Amino acid sequence: MPLHASNRRVCRHCDGFCVVAITTGGRHRDGSRVLFRVVCHACQGTGHAAPARIAQAGK
Repeated sequence: MPLHASNRRVCRHCDGFCVVAITTGGRHRDGSRVLFRVVCHACQGTGHAAPARIAQAGK
């Protein structure tokens, strides 16, 4: 079944991959990896670009 595309633009900084997990190389006691989760600074984790603001010139 095809997925429908969103009408919102994808963030150009993260290409829609707004949260990444980076391993530190260490492990917890249960054997799982120690991870840092990092959020895109441009879209604040939404994966979508903010709408363009219209600047007004003049008085």
